[in-house]
Amino acid sequence: MKWGVVTFPGSNDDRDTAHVLRSVLGHETVALWHKSADLQGVDCVVLPGGFSYGDYLRCGAIARFSPIMGAVARHAAGGGLVLGICNGFQVLCEAGLLPGALVRNRDLRFVCRDVTLRVESISNPFTNLAFAGDVWRIPVKHGEGCYVADPATLDEMEREARILVRYCRPDGSRARDESADRSDYNPNGSARDVAGVMNAGRNVFGLMPHPEHAADPAILGAEGGRRRADGMRIFQSIAHWVDQRREQASAGSMR
Repeated sequence: MKWGVVTFPGSNDDRDTAHVLRSVLGHETVALWHKSADLQGVDCVVLPGGFSYGDYLRCGAIARFSPIMGAVARHAAGGGLVLGICNGFQVLCEAGLLPGALVRNRDLRFVCRDVTLRVESISNPFTNLAFAGDVWRIPVKHGEGCYVADPATLDEMEREARILVRYCRPDGSRARDESADRSDYNPNGSARDVAGVMNAGRNVFGLMPHPEHAADPAILGAEGGRRRADGMRIFQSIAHWVDQRREQASAGSMR
């Protein structure tokens, strides 16, 4: 498959993401400049982490007006896959391609550490190679990562299995009461421990943790005799989904 990684002024994880897709996953990967409206025929657009346009006004608020975002919106409207990581998640929310918003962390401090995530839903392009209930360890690094949405929107996403990953404890557990202290595992105060959500069309996904920093075995430390590359599951799931759709289309055209 073919990936496209967008670079905005202030992006700082675009090269890391492209490295994983090109050198670790072994797929064709192209750079997409924010001033261009040409997606170069990619299967999946990735909006990477960083500080697009210096995070002026609000995180992602200026990036949403870049020429590339018009092309991304058209790509998504046509069923194309879009992945937003950290600042990319913020941009997608500002652009209206995902519901809700990302605001200042609960403690008003920048957080940079590993977190554990529980996979909530797998019938989608982004986590289909995981098992429901899997616990992943992936780093976060953000100051505005607290996900908020009105209760009706959160309820709707719950019903439609569009909350794909949640912050959790290492054993996969979460506080039952939303008003309980969840600071031991929820790094930013996100509502209902949301770490990543999908749109109603099920082809746009945004998450605050950085899967590209938990994907290359060469930079991951050994843990219990094995390396953790949990972030790679997201990229592999997307590739698997695209391959399956191509095989189905090919089989249908031969009938």
